[in-house]
Amino acid sequence: MYYAYLLQCADNTIYAGYTNDLSQRIEAHNNGIGAKYTRSRLPVKLMYYEGFTSKSEALKREATLKRLSRKQKIKLIEDFQIDPH
Repeated sequence: MYYAYLLQCADNTIYAGYTNDLSQRIEAHNNGIGAKYTRSRLPVKLMYYEGFTSKSEALKREATLKRLSRKQKIKLIEDFQIDPH
């Protein structure tokens, strides 16, 4: 499974990324070994994600998420509920 996701950074910015292991990737971000962008904006919090069966689908969605305005990203986050299980 592949994922496109949105993180909220400590400075309240929103970062978009993709991964094939969501929990490991969030942990990497918070350990300072994720993306260069998030390293100086720790901690980060997972706010939104979508699952895909292929890497190419996840990459396409990540690209779309990156192009969204902040307002559009916030709307996605507000309409999304992370499953705690």
